[in-house]
Order: sequence, then C-alpha cells, then structure tokens
Amino acid sequence: MLVELSFRRTQPIRYPNLINGEFVQSKATEWIPVHNPATGEVVAEVPKSTQEEMTAATDGAVEAQKAWAATPVQRRQRVMFKYQELIQTHTDEIADLITKEQGKTTADAKGDVFRGLEVVEHACSAATLSMGETLPNLADGTDTYSYRRPLGVTAGIAPMNFPAMIPLWMFPLSSALGNAVVMKPSERVPGAFMRLAELALEAGLPSGVLSVIHGSHDAVNYICDEPRIKAVQFVGGDAAGRHIYQRCAVAGKRAQCNMAAKNHGIIMPDADKEQVLNALIGSAFGAAGQRCMALSFNIFVGEAAEWIPELADRAKALKVSAGHLADTDVGPMISPAALARAKDLIQRGVDAGGELLVDGRDVTVSDFPNGNFLAPTILTGLTPENPAYEEEIFGPVMGVGTAGDLDEAIAWINRNPYGNGCAIFTQNGAAARKFQHEIEVGQVGINVPIPVPLPFFSFTGNKRSFLGDCNFYGKAGANFLTEAQTITSNWKYSKTSQKSAMVMPTLG
Repeated sequence: MLVELSFRRTQPIRYPNLINGEFVQSKATEWIPVHNPATGEVVAEVPKSTQEEMTAATDGAVEAQKAWAATPVQRRQRVMFKYQELIQTHTDEIADLITKEQGKTTADAKGDVFRGLEVVEHACSAATLSMGETLPNLADGTDTYSYRRPLGVTAGIAPMNFPAMIPLWMFPLSSALGNAVVMKPSERVPGAFMRLAELALEAGLPSGVLSVIHGSHDAVNYICDEPRIKAVQFVGGDAAGRHIYQRCAVAGKRAQCNMAAKNHGIIMPDADKEQVLNALIGSAFGAAGQRCMALSFNIFVGEAAEWIPELADRAKALKVSAGHLADTDVGPMISPAALARAKDLIQRGVDAGGELLVDGRDVTVSDFPNGNFLAPTILTGLTPENPAYEEEIFGPVMGVGTAGDLDEAIAWINRNPYGNGCAIFTQNGAAARKFQHEIEVGQVGINVPIPVPLPFFSFTGNKRSFLGDCNFYGKAGANFLTEAQTITSNWKYSKTSQKSAMVMPTLG
C-alpha cells in the first residue's frame, strides 16, 4: 500500500518537494501537468519550485552531508541493504506509477525498477568502492596512501524514459559514498521517484541526505549554477546535455551527461534467424522505442537481407495499446509533442528518399482515442544523410539497411557520430572478434541486442553520446562521485639532521 501522505489526497496529485526529510508542498505559482500517455488525462501536477525552495533543499543537503560523511561506511551500506529490500517489496506499485505516467507496459515497467535495483545492490558495496591505495616505505620512514572522499553535495537530473532506473543510477551510489544528493526527477514522470524517495526515508536515510526539487529549465539552471553542488549527473537529450555540461564547466564543477544515440545492429547470414528477429523486434519497439539503447538501425549483410520481409510481418503483428493491459506489446509515447516529432521525422525520411516498409502512423486504438500511439514503423533505403537516420527518433521506428560484407557494415557504423551501443548477430567467432576490435562504440553486444552492463562495470557510451570523464556507476561512477586525497607521511624512528634542507625533497 502507498503511504497515505497528504499530497496523495488531492486529485490530481500535487507532488511536493522533499526538503530536510519533510515532504513540503510548494508555494509555486506555476504547476506542470502530468498526463497519462494512454488517455491524455491529467493525473498529477508538479511545481516549478521557487528559488527559495531550491535553496532550502541545498541548505539541508549541505548540513546533513557533514554528519552523513562521518557515518561509518558499514552503516551507510546497511541503509542501502534495507532500501533494496523495500524496493523489491514495492516493485509492483512503483511499476504501476510508471505505467500510469510514462505509458510503459507493466512488464517493461517492472524491468525498469529491477535494473535500478541492481545499482542499489551495487551501492551496498560502498566500502570496497571507497578504498584508496597505499605504497609503504617510499623513503626511510616515509609512506604514501590515498583516500576516496565524498565530494559533498551532488545532483541528479533524470529523464522521462526510465522513471525508476536512471534516478537509481544517481542518488543511491552517491549517498552510499557519503554525499548528500539533490534530485530533480523528470517533470513528466515524477511519481515513481517520489515513491522511491519515500522508501529511502523508510530505509533510514537521514533527513537532508536526499532532497527533491521539481521544475524545468529554471531548476536545471539552478543545479548547474549553485556553487555548493559539486557534481551533476544527467541523462537525456543532446541539447540539454550540452547545455548542462557547458554550464557546469563555467561553474567549475563536474558533470557527466549521457545523451542521444543511434544504435546499430549487424546481422550476418550465419546468425540464428529466430534469435535475430526476436531480438530486433524487442530492442527497437520495446518501451515504444523510447530508450537510448534501442537498436534503431539494423544492417543485414548478404543473404540475411532475405529475412527483412519476415521482420516486417512480426512488427505488424505487435499489439499497440495502453501499457496496463496484459497483452499490450507497444504502449504510447510520452507526449503529443514526442509523437508529432516522430511522425515528422518519418515523413522527412520518406521525402529524402526512404521507403516505408511498415507504416504505423495511422494506428487506431479504439479504447484509448486520446493516447499518443505510434505503431511499429520500418524504413528502408536510408542514407547517412537522411534525417530519419541522422537524428534519434526516440519512438518505435526502425531503419533497415543492407551491406555486401562485414567491412562495409562496420564502416557504416563507425561513420556515425554517436557511440552508445551496437550489436552483431553471428555464429562466427572470427567475425564477432573482428567486430568488437574494430567498432568505435562504447557498448558492444555479441548476440545481445541491448548490451547495458551490470552495475559493477560502467555504462560506457562514448563519442557524441556522452560528455564527461567518468561514466555512470561501477568504479568509474564511484570515482566521479568522490575525490582522491593523497597523504605522504614521515615517521622516521631515528635522529634527524639539524641542518635545514634547502632543495626540493626527493623520495627513494
């Protein structure tokens, strides 16, 4: 059951800020409606938090972080252990909130929660992730060792497509490492994270260690500019990511920004056809194509092109409807604007020479006439200059191309400026090895369509898909959220010279 907090008693729900461990209703004069993408109805509202509210959230975070950083790491880990237990217990209700506000199918929403849960489990190893290095006896009586120290206050700016997973990439690891965190969930899908925030407090996270503010541009700019926030984590679109990274650089703070993608698959003629078709359908059209690791462009090599008509038939057979219905395969897109953009890019792709193998633009979902529905769509004949190839459509749209051999397919992928993920489907180990060594993309799948690594590795998108020096989660994520302090100490158990050293000291 959901906790019956006062903000849940209003219809539509008015989500509060979380400041100093208290859910505080905003005094904002502007509120942003949250729509159910399948019905169009307003199910909630979020405030454009006031400057005073955002400052108060940071004030509380700064004060709470001092005691939290001094808390033994084992105790911080125990909070994360309790937190992961609570998330498991409440997965169904969190998933329901995702489906209601984001539109995902229930199964996909549960997957969203589970992949975030894995990062919480990883945060339970904060002690190991915090370890520094040491080297003794660099000179007589002299040792050098380093610590990983928390930064202080960090912030997370989350997107709309993974309301649970991506916020859970951000604050659990940061807080387990001794930071306080100011989170801004997406204004389009705040409900799942608000529930996760409640559970974090229930798990024992002290007041102020997690704060939540809401809003759009002003809230983002506040996080970038506030000098007490030392690092910013962002996942979302290109324009926002570049803006945040540049603004943080001007402010002298760390930023890591996961942004847009154009992920490719290569299908070799020796691949397992059934595995390939199932993988491509699920990767391109699952979550209504609204994930940065979707295989949105697939290159069939040689005789594998003969499978394209069957791929089209399977796409046409998918059921499009509201996500809460058990037999739905493809749910709605997040908003009318996102739907209009996707349709526009499809048309621009056709106008530039592409051909529609499957056209899902005129789909009708009779029970939900106001939903943002786009049925699976497949475009062929796209060149690298075609706008439907150049841009991330972020909808259930797949581009299909052909190549004469593996070298041609690899060259096509490496020309693309994005580098989030790619995959090859083959039974040939030599072809797979050539692919993984020559491809210029951060995350590579071999017979795996969505090669998102487990949290003890890191999310390693590259090229234009990522701005920053350290990737999310894993050891790289821990390094981003901490800073090194190196100590050189001398405890020489002998008489020292009474003559002052007037030159640069040396060791060894």
